[in-house]
Amino acid sequence: MALNPGPGRCGSLSPEGILREVQINLLECKVCFEKFCTQQRERRPQNLSCGHVLCLECIRALSHPLLRKLECPFCRQLCSVDSTSHCQVLCDLQELLLSWSTTSSGPPHRAIGGFKPAAGLTSSALYLYAAFGGWGTLINPTGIAVLGSSGTIVVVHDGEKRVVVFSRQGTRLNSFGRRGQASGELCHPVDVAVTPCGYVVVTDAGDKAVKIFTSRGNHVLTVRDSFQVPWGVATGCGGHLLVTDIQAGALFHFKMDYTRGVILEHRTAISDLQQPKAVACCPVTGNTAVMEHVTDNTRPPERHQHTRLKVFSKDFHLLHQTDSFSLTLQSTVRLNMSGVVFDADGNALVTDCKQGMVWSLGKLQNGPVLTPLVGNHLIRPVSLVSLDNMLIVLDSGDHAVKIYSAKSDTGSTTMCKQAKSM
Repeated sequence: MALNPGPGRCGSLSPEGILREVQINLLECKVCFEKFCTQQRERRPQNLSCGHVLCLECIRALSHPLLRKLECPFCRQLCSVDSTSHCQVLCDLQELLLSWSTTSSGPPHRAIGGFKPAAGLTSSALYLYAAFGGWGTLINPTGIAVLGSSGTIVVVHDGEKRVVVFSRQGTRLNSFGRRGQASGELCHPVDVAVTPCGYVVVTDAGDKAVKIFTSRGNHVLTVRDSFQVPWGVATGCGGHLLVTDIQAGALFHFKMDYTRGVILEHRTAISDLQQPKAVACCPVTGNTAVMEHVTDNTRPPERHQHTRLKVFSKDFHLLHQTDSFSLTLQSTVRLNMSGVVFDADGNALVTDCKQGMVWSLGKLQNGPVLTPLVGNHLIRPVSLVSLDNMLIVLDSGDHAVKIYSAKSDTGSTTMCKQAKSM
């Protein structure tokens, strides 16, 4: 039995926060994302010979019907179905937590980061519809984009092939961008965007470049000029590119001829930013949002950084700004904004990587109106995209893509699927 690999955060969590981490990281199957359950035979946790734990249903689904063997989805070790055993320790832990919660008030289901949320902030508006990926299929993913109206999902991660293309249902369609610094290779991809004509644009912080591919993985162009550490990337309404540089403190604007593989225009749109990372363009207004990570040297080391969201007009004039500190005062919840996107109505949506939340800030003209959208099944959301009536969230905490949708019925129906290997 092993904890799901990912950034360690338990040292800064309260007891309630640690319990939430245990429930998410230990008490659910990381293939189907369903909770383990001793009362349901197919949901009972089973030990593989390699030490990883899956539910019985997933072991049956992944194993060869005749050979009765399966490849562990996490470490790729070949395991025999006949050598699996019941994981009694997880069952005991689950029963212990259940008995504790029924005899005491216990932590709320969504105790956000160990702090009780303000009134009205406990219910989310969207429900988990599908989830796929998991450790082995995705390794420390950092960026996500959607390819056209088909809903094909593109993710960059730390695997051998660093760009992975999935269908909306979670089937792995393609992968490209091998590890390296040669033409068509990727050293340390951070973010990804897809142009209206279907080209995949990746920021490579390790190679200090922006690299452009076709949707099938053919290398088109590498842009290196002027970059120190390129980070976030987004496409504007006219198909132009917006790229943040965390070290230069700038936002760059590009116009490209993708068919010929040439740069038509390249300029610095904004030059006085502080460690800009995520960037997004509003499909309604054409405004651009940039997430800054601001360092305050006057505070103790553990409190020295906060995030600030700035929104600029089409001509890159500052329109609105808000930061995590002022939003905390409004909601009493300690926000740590990471990713940003605009929905089809022009509302700004942000991920909160420490609280495991997605929030809507509204249209920002009259100041942000903080509304929770997603509050369940997230560990460390780092990026998101909006598509139709769905929200697609990249969760680096369990290396998965999670799709949320509004539901007209009560409760949520989760359709979880392990991505298929090529």
